[in-house]
Amino acid sequence: MAKVTTYRIELERDESGTWIVRSPDVPGFHTYGRSLRQARNRAREALSLWVEDADAAGLEFQYHLPKQWREATRGFRQARTRAIEAERAAQIRATDAANYLTAVCGLSLRDTAELLGLSHQRVQQLIVEREIHAGQLRARKEELETMK
Repeated sequence: MAKVTTYRIELERDESGTWIVRSPDVPGFHTYGRSLRQARNRAREALSLWVEDADAAGLEFQYHLPKQWREATRGFRQARTRAIEAERAAQIRATDAANYLTAVCGLSLRDTAELLGLSHQRVQQLIVEREIHAGQLRARKEELETMK
């Protein structure tokens, strides 16, 4: 299998507001765009004029931003990462609680949903997801045991 080349693509906004696109990996390569989207789209097209593998190549975009812009985006990304992690933790707890309340405590889907602040359909999904995951773990364990 052929190795896919990855090119570093640097984007920087000039004083007129245009995004300038360059690549330190391809001397002489450059293009521009009025928006980030346009600049990113044009990058591959312009790269194809310089290298043969542009269509299959990976592009690693790097933004050169003023310090204030970097700080603003970094703060947002950190908050977003924390929110995603919190959502994952909440999903695990919701699954555990739904399964405990229905399987151990004997509550109905609707009562469990009421207590958890979810729809009864979502509680059903959580229970099914747990069963599927448990089945996948059992199958993997059996597969590993047969390999011994």
